[in-house]
Amino acid sequence: MVREVSFYHAITNGFLVAVLRLMLKIQRSANAKIVFTLSGRIEVEDVAELRRLLTLETVNRHLALDLKDVTLVDREAVKFLARCEADSIELENCPPYIREWIQRESGRTRRKH
Repeated sequence: MVREVSFYHAITNGFLVAVLRLMLKIQRSANAKIVFTLSGRIEVEDVAELRRLLTLETVNRHLALDLKDVTLVDREAVKFLARCEADSIELENCPPYIREWIQRESGRTRRKH
């Protein structure tokens, strides 16, 4: 699954300016466990689709998200990843900056209870 790319342009001072919103690529593989390999950016717009894909999987199967090729996340994505981990979904190849952010978000959530 590849989320659609948003593209728009505008004319500014006679120049064509184009902005391309990068996408999230999701690949699924299954052997002893089901792994969703994520590439690109994970943003708030992606969380609902990722949640939907995970809920479609058999309850008794071990699930993992491979984050090796993730380049950027926003706060909603980090909250989602923290919830995944709390629900026993393994985060494979989690970049250090994402791991640190998840730990900060998890600590913030625990303090609010």
